[in-house]
Amino acid sequence: MLCVTPAGAQSAPDGAWVTKKPLPTPRNEVALAAVGSKIYVVGGGIAGNAVPLVDEYDPASDSWRAMADMPRGLDHLGVAVIGNAIITVGGFIGSVHRGAVSDVYQYDVASNAWRALAPLKAGRGSVAVAVLDGKVHAVGGRGVDNSFTVGTHEVLDPATGQWTERAALPQPRDHMALIAIDGKLHAIGGRITNPQSRTGQHDVYDPKTDSWSPGPPLPTARSGLAYANFQGMAVVLGGELPPDTFPENEAYDPKSMRWRTLTAMPAGRHGTGAAVLGRSIYVAAGSLKPGSGGVTNQLIVFTIP
Repeated sequence: MLCVTPAGAQSAPDGAWVTKKPLPTPRNEVALAAVGSKIYVVGGGIAGNAVPLVDEYDPASDSWRAMADMPRGLDHLGVAVIGNAIITVGGFIGSVHRGAVSDVYQYDVASNAWRALAPLKAGRGSVAVAVLDGKVHAVGGRGVDNSFTVGTHEVLDPATGQWTERAALPQPRDHMALIAIDGKLHAIGGRITNPQSRTGQHDVYDPKTDSWSPGPPLPTARSGLAYANFQGMAVVLGGELPPDTFPENEAYDPKSMRWRTLTAMPAGRHGTGAAVLGRSIYVAAGSLKPGSGGVTNQLIVFTIP
């Protein structure tokens, strides 16, 4: 494995994947969230059109059920979890990267109901989202006309319901990972303009100073990522670069400042999402081929013994 810090990086893969009951409806460019003991697959695209579907997975029974639709169909949306609520941020109304929206919605799991929240200042799709210190950070993304990426960094305070701006991402990009660990945000990978402009760039945001600093780059540069905070590591999964997709599963440990190779996914994919329950990462739907090729309903689960 590529050494990304002077001290090097671990090279022995570990962990294992298993396959669970597939999602009822194959789709790509979805978002995943974990609330309580369940996994939720939100939005996505079917045949180039964004859909409002929401499906709930119960690991205890290995079963799915349909939940209340989103207010509108969206793909390439960001999601965050605050308490027992899922907050969706931005997204596109269809492929490819068509009609970025500023919409922000909240789904209450207990009541199975949606409501609108204050919107972003401008439409953004393929925006990266994470929760840090109880607030929702929305970073990067692609603008309304699909001609540019942005470094915009907005923060939603659930207590006030208002968005404020913070220091912009040093390199505007979209389709990246954004992971909160130990009081900081890690913006990893993504693309600057198109899939060929993929990057391994790693930027670390410190809310105390409202500033970004460079971190060790992602060993395998890629975009169209699934990502999660898993056991205190920033785990980055999948991605695409035509004509291929990536099965890579790489994890950054901020304590050692090293990247670690975990067991690759059974097949490359992008346009999926990841969510963590207990000691497992759940990855659902997406495309096994670049673009909208090989749309799947697979649910795969990763664990480290």
